[in-house]
Amino acid sequence: MPTPSPSPPSSPGSTPTSLRAAFYLLTSVPLGSVTLVALLLLAGAGSALAVLVIGVPLLLTLVLSGIPLAALERRRLRLIDPVPLADPHREPPAPGLASWLRTRLQERCTWRELAYALLFAFVLWPLEALAVGTVLLVCGGLIGTPVMMAVGGDGEARVLKLWLADSWPEAFAVLVAGVVLLPMLTWPLRFVARGRAVLTRALLSPPEAALDSRIAELDRSRTRLVDAFEAERRRIERDLHDGAQQRLVALSMTLGLARLEKPAEPLAGLLERAHEEASAALVEIRELIHGIHPHVLTDRGLVAAVEDLADRSPIPVDVRLTVPDRLLEAVETAVYFAVSEALTNVAKHSGATRVTVTGEAAHGRLAVAVAVEDDGRGGAVADPGAGAAPDASGGTGLQGVADRLSVLGGALLMSSPPGGPTVFRLEVPCPPADSRT
Repeated sequence: MPTPSPSPPSSPGSTPTSLRAAFYLLTSVPLGSVTLVALLLLAGAGSALAVLVIGVPLLLTLVLSGIPLAALERRRLRLIDPVPLADPHREPPAPGLASWLRTRLQERCTWRELAYALLFAFVLWPLEALAVGTVLLVCGGLIGTPVMMAVGGDGEARVLKLWLADSWPEAFAVLVAGVVLLPMLTWPLRFVARGRAVLTRALLSPPEAALDSRIAELDRSRTRLVDAFEAERRRIERDLHDGAQQRLVALSMTLGLARLEKPAEPLAGLLERAHEEASAALVEIRELIHGIHPHVLTDRGLVAAVEDLADRSPIPVDVRLTVPDRLLEAVETAVYFAVSEALTNVAKHSGATRVTVTGEAAHGRLAVAVAVEDDGRGGAVADPGAGAAPDASGGTGLQGVADRLSVLGGALLMSSPPGGPTVFRLEVPCPPADSRT
């Protein structure tokens, strides 16, 4: 299933606005000072009380102190970098504080965040305070010269402790100079903030190994969902086969025996209609069971199941499907229902007189390609002649097939130019079925 592509990361050359950069650097000062005090208190108290039990939680809190700081830094980073920074922490395998602590202490990103907290507390925020403070001190000292002259009352003011302004025209000239210098001095802050953002992203980004493990876990969970769905469908099939179908068989036999007793004519007619209804219901429930999961697919494999579809198709179907071995049950089921849906659509809408089903397991790629072609009228997709994913607006059948294949990592494409032929082409990975579930 196609997923929206993430926003491209901002290029290293892009810079935030001067105001946002100054605000980002300015907010580092109180946050960094609080972080420094908290780390010093935790380290001091934890070391002093290490011989007592109370010191252990303090030292443990010190180790985990980078986690809330990193979470706040990821949010603060959005001030100057629009690309969100993902949380690298994984969910604990079990609820409870012990499971959470064990998971966090085993993660590499927890220790990276602690290192970031130490770097931020002792190095980064003092440098940022120096950069922002220099701009504020220089520009503020120049702009505030008339105020200092008025407050002093002696008609003079010392500008940045460098020279003495002793007249009002000179004081206002210094003020204008400060206003002019303000944007010029804040402009370099944009590059300082950008460099700070690059460093933050490098230290707090999820490592590649963590991303790979998350992807692998998503694949495993997706496989478990497919297996659970198939197991539930098989359970429904067994319940229908062993429950409702057997009751209908018993009812049909009972009605048949009642008809043999030659009852009165009105009752005989009612028994005959009831017997016909029971027989029709039995046929429908057998077709329903077959549609849930055909026994031929379970017993003899994909090729035999597709050939059975071809025998039951109202349009003559040529099957040239080569699958050397049994595949995973989920793969066989997905391909079978994809071919079934394609043949149903061809029979209903194409006006074709002949259909061909071809496919083979590609060597080395572990993929299956099945094409359903017809000589009918075509025009089943909006983009003539080009392979396209089925449009959900055209019905839920093909979209459901595409969704089923996408769960397995496959895809369904359809081409249908006006005049035909219509081609349904599906590809799905098929790892060898060492153990069929």
